[in-house]
Amino acid sequence: MEKVQLGLKENWKQFTLLVIINAFVGGMVGLERSILPQIAEVEFAIAAKTAILSFIVVFGIVKAISNYFAGAFANKIGRKNLLVIGWIFGLPVPFMLMYAPSWDWIVAANVLLGINQGLAWSSTVVMKIDLVGEKQRGLAMGLNEFAGYLAVALVAFLTGYIAAEYGLRPYPFILGIALAVLGLLGSIFFIKDTRKHVAAENSFSDMPMLKNIFLETTWKHPNLGAVTQAGLVNNLNDGMAWGIFPILLASKGFSLEAIGVVTAIYPAVWGFGQLFTGKMADIYNKKYLLFSGMFLQAIALGLFLFADSLTHYIILSAALGWGTAMVYPTFLATVAENTHPKDRANSVGVFRLWRDMGYAIGAILTGLIADSLGLEASIFTIAFLTLASALVIAIRMKNQ
Repeated sequence: MEKVQLGLKENWKQFTLLVIINAFVGGMVGLERSILPQIAEVEFAIAAKTAILSFIVVFGIVKAISNYFAGAFANKIGRKNLLVIGWIFGLPVPFMLMYAPSWDWIVAANVLLGINQGLAWSSTVVMKIDLVGEKQRGLAMGLNEFAGYLAVALVAFLTGYIAAEYGLRPYPFILGIALAVLGLLGSIFFIKDTRKHVAAENSFSDMPMLKNIFLETTWKHPNLGAVTQAGLVNNLNDGMAWGIFPILLASKGFSLEAIGVVTAIYPAVWGFGQLFTGKMADIYNKKYLLFSGMFLQAIALGLFLFADSLTHYIILSAALGWGTAMVYPTFLATVAENTHPKDRANSVGVFRLWRDMGYAIGAILTGLIADSLGLEASIFTIAFLTLASALVIAIRMKNQ
């Protein structure tokens, strides 16, 4: 019988395949990153920011709920099965975006995209944590999120470029067909389930079980609760950046190519940065990394109000991306470090439920504020909330 070993070196083949699969998952989000707000205004004559951001609201809520169920059922039906199911839901998305006759179809596509992201991304996260064991979780999460968000950035840039050259639809979304097909086939034929690795780690773990996984991950446990609120606020400002930044830049007269560059820089730095910050999470104090990352995000968002050139926006997008890179792999490594192997998938699911609910809350909040008080007021509000989140980490979280 094959002996199950934990570690990145021992499981590098499966780990590498999961990194590639997660790049395909991230690319599916990148399809929408730079051009969907323009499609709303140009093709469907939607002016209200709240209405334009409705696709992010739906995406965030559905992804958040899917994250929770991915965690709850990971031990029951298997990580690989959840990954394959996630890709089946993702298959129709690019076709719906290409040929949607109304904005309602775009919103419906984001329901399917939310399920795809929730199940597929959650599965790859948990499977990588399962494979590497306790010593390399930060590095594992850094590599996972690097692949996912680099793909977001690359596809966001490519769709912006293709849209500028050939029109908003259908050509930019052809990329999505290739991503969905390759992701599904790769998951079916090359990925192996990791439940045996969980059993192996469970045999020597001395971490106590959580009494109530949902409540303790949400708030009661000081470290898990601090991480969860920061995750929600992090994605709250990401939801704002996704929906408001293209509108803000367009209102200042920037071209689609320029908008594509700015909206791609942020997830690109976020993605590349995690190659370094993931390893840092294994070495340095996680509390300090989380506080510094959220604080940097707040400062970058605040300075967006004073930017007046493309260079300024690129620098601030890069700073926002680095701040996000500091916290993203550290979030997941901290959740894994504070949970028993049997609780891990469920706790990660609860964390990701609240974290990705931030997309919806951010889109609703910034849309309402932007419609009533203007784009600048919405950006200021999110910057303030991000700063408050950093202070919660400083006060509540114990050093790790």
